[in-house]
Amino acid sequence: MFFSPSRWEAQSDAVNLIFSAKTQANPESSVGLMSMGGKGPEVLVTLTTDFGKILDGIHRTKIRGGTHLTTGIQIAGLALKHRQNKSQRQRIIVFTCSPIAESEKDLVKLAKRMKKNNINIDFIAFGDLEPESTKKLEVFNENIKGGDGSHLAVIPPGPSLLSDRLVTTPILNGDGVAPRGGGDDVGGADSGGGGFEFGVDPSTDPELALALRMSMEEERARQEKEGKAKGERMEGIPEEGQPLLNEQGEASGSGGGDGEKMDEDKKETGEEVKEENKENREEGKKEGEEGADKMDTA
Repeated sequence: MFFSPSRWEAQSDAVNLIFSAKTQANPESSVGLMSMGGKGPEVLVTLTTDFGKILDGIHRTKIRGGTHLTTGIQIAGLALKHRQNKSQRQRIIVFTCSPIAESEKDLVKLAKRMKKNNINIDFIAFGDLEPESTKKLEVFNENIKGGDGSHLAVIPPGPSLLSDRLVTTPILNGDGVAPRGGGDDVGGADSGGGGFEFGVDPSTDPELALALRMSMEEERARQEKEGKAKGERMEGIPEEGQPLLNEQGEASGSGGGDGEKMDEDKKETGEEVKEENKENREEGKKEGEEGADKMDTA
């Protein structure tokens, strides 16, 4: 029994799922595409976040010739060196459903070289693989396992889609990808949205899924901004238990300054009244003396 509708179409659908999973897990992640068959490996799409370029690369892929596994992995490793964000982890995901011509010794040597360069390699082996090829992949995986982990997923033929089977493997499980319904061996109940975030399958409508995700992130940022502004306003409000009067018996806070200003104004007004009364008394005394002088002259 083979994969439905064909091994090539099943692989193409799985590539779409991997692209969506990686870019959704981290918007800064980029994905490239290359083929290992024909006369030699060919880089179809350099590292990109544009899903349309990946689709175009899949359509330009030609199925012919044998597999150049070792050379293809080495070229993929060189392509990863040209990534824009050098702090990002490097990972190569290899699809294989053909016999592996490389010797076990050459594969061990390649695995150690990739591990030295901090490159993780995941193998997705599907179809009717020979036991010898499976054993070679297991040896390769044992020699390349590192801190982040390199995974080997051996998926035998079955009635379910390759992408549905792939969701349950560690290759995509680490990215929090929800299983899709329809698989006979996919665990978990299928919710009303098909198990996808926002109820949208990113492999069928990536633009809508991206728009919904961006809308959710903008709403979250707005709520965080409002919460921060509310916290800053609350800092200026006195806490419960703060005394209403200070040590001088005046209102605490900004009211104390206004009370002192009022006392100063009252003091200045009282001094002005005293000066005015003093002047009135002197003028009255002077007028009385002048009146006495006039009476003596008369």
